[in-house]
Amino acid sequence: MFRKILIANRGEIACRVIRTARRMGIATVAVYSDADAEAVHVREADAAVRIGPPPAVESYLRIDRIVTACRETGAEAVHPGYGFLSENAEFAATLAAAGIVFIGPDARAIAAMGDKIAAKRLAAEAGVATVPGHLGAVADADDAVRVARAVGYPVMLKAAAGGGGKGMRIASDDGEVRDGFRAASAEARSSFADDRIFIERYIEEPRHIEVQVLGDAHGAVVHLFERECSIQRRHQKVIEEAPSPLLDAATRTAMGAQAVALARAVGYRSAGTVEFIADRARNFFFLEMNTRLQVEHPVTEMVTGLDLVELMIRIAAGEPLPFAQSDLRLAGAAIEARVYAEDPMRNFLPSIGRLVRFLPPGGDGLRLESGVVEGSEISLHYDPMIAKLIAHGPDRATATARLAEALDAFCIEGVSHNIGFLAAVIASERFRRGQLSTGFIAEEFPGGFSGRALDPAAEVQAIAAAAAAQRIVAEHAAAIEGQLARRGSLVPEAWTVCHGEARHAARTTRDGTAITVAIGAGSHVVATDWRPWQPLFRATLDGKPCIYQIARDGIGLALARGGAVLRVKVLMPRAAELLALMPAKAAADLSHLLLSPMPGLLVSIAVAEGQDVKAGEELAVIEAMKMENVLRAERDGKIARIRAMPGESLAADQVILEFG
Repeated sequence: MFRKILIANRGEIACRVIRTARRMGIATVAVYSDADAEAVHVREADAAVRIGPPPAVESYLRIDRIVTACRETGAEAVHPGYGFLSENAEFAATLAAAGIVFIGPDARAIAAMGDKIAAKRLAAEAGVATVPGHLGAVADADDAVRVARAVGYPVMLKAAAGGGGKGMRIASDDGEVRDGFRAASAEARSSFADDRIFIERYIEEPRHIEVQVLGDAHGAVVHLFERECSIQRRHQKVIEEAPSPLLDAATRTAMGAQAVALARAVGYRSAGTVEFIADRARNFFFLEMNTRLQVEHPVTEMVTGLDLVELMIRIAAGEPLPFAQSDLRLAGAAIEARVYAEDPMRNFLPSIGRLVRFLPPGGDGLRLESGVVEGSEISLHYDPMIAKLIAHGPDRATATARLAEALDAFCIEGVSHNIGFLAAVIASERFRRGQLSTGFIAEEFPGGFSGRALDPAAEVQAIAAAAAAQRIVAEHAAAIEGQLARRGSLVPEAWTVCHGEARHAARTTRDGTAITVAIGAGSHVVATDWRPWQPLFRATLDGKPCIYQIARDGIGLALARGGAVLRVKVLMPRAAELLALMPAKAAADLSHLLLSPMPGLLVSIAVAEGQDVKAGEELAVIEAMKMENVLRAERDGKIARIRAMPGESLAADQVILEFG
């Protein structure tokens, strides 16, 4: 067994590998860029080596610097995590030449599966079902249109060296193919330094199901069942679970057998994932093989009881697999939610900044994977994932309920995040029924995400909670030392709850720890030990436990639960009357400006001063968090002035150009 390993990665996956290595008695070496000098993985490792400035191409993607770090620290092996160099055949070969063990498959297997075109050919030869398509790189946009017509619309354009949703576009006609080819090839060139694109048929109402495989150096290959990763946005997985609610035992066995056959065909050694696409009738087709640990590996660990990182290390050290396929069993269900620094209310634009509050939940069946703590910085240089929250239970319904409660209790402040969106997905009836597809998010939130609507009963309960919270705030203010006698009289019982245009008369009375809130003809009992301004309002409301995230919202309160946000003002009746007389503040007219929707790098400007533009025409491209975002004209107009230049780093809402 190795005495010391280096982790060629950062963030939560580096922390994950360190945790297992420490349990195995193996010393660890972290590497870091200048942006990560104070990162958690750097502090947790036994040693740490600086490898360059913040951009990944100058640090985490520098093979020479990682090899040098191994030599300087005496690391005998390297775990690549996922992303960065994890599927780079040159990296694996360079380590082997230097006498350093790569904790993953050999360079030949990485190269074979890393080229998506070659991988499809290999899969077909191994008897694995493949999606109809063209198994060759298209030359240009005209060639892409010709191939797409031959394959049949709709089609998927995919980067040959792709992964992680980069370099992928769906096209339904010739125009979309041309636009998609340009965008996908540019994104592939930026992400992988390889702009080759191939085309395959797009399976409608598809479900993304992947099989975890393990192979050792002694010829043994097994599968650890499947994960379903159909809840995706822009081809990036958002929620993953094991097992899939779609598969029956026969399909599970057949899919596992095909995954094992492909792994055997390439002499696979280590942990890997064979990805399939399935339709409603459980027909499935090979997509690609990821020759690394997956982001979503914890759900497999929780339903099998295995540690995939430990198994990867043991396989790399030459040990045989300690079990056969017949020894493996599924135990319950697990669901993972990826918590990202992004703003769902602004089309999921990435967010950067410092985590001024980071309070993850705890409880039965929960697991958190993260590489941050309160005070950590979310940088624009890397992936915006903050954490992964995983819930396990004896069945899918229990795992779902545990995850929903945990999301309500997960408090993050300082950056925008997607916790409310995740909670809304989990709360949807369609998710609860297991009726998933890769189009789930677009179909459930067709106009984008603007928060989940509360049903009338839940809205009244939330209003009662807000009134109880305001009563507690008033009691706290009345109890401040130094006030005049009879301060108890300063706590009013009558309130008006202003919710939008609605006004609700409420009366609050206290009996010990319970506050009774009378609203209209009904009343609600709120029992809580909440104190102002704790971020979580935990209570028993009408006899049932509940959690709201609560915060000041101007002179009002914002209560969030299950993906819904209630914004109210709980005022004394006279104050509510006066508020109704206040004039509404008009929003500033920004229609003549193109603002940067996020912090990022201005890659290009597609227009010039004095140029007439049509609605939908490309104006600029911004790159942030490894993704390119095209900004288009919302209506016809003329460019009056360009205020930013390509190569410039932009702040959110910075002016890029003005319209005449």
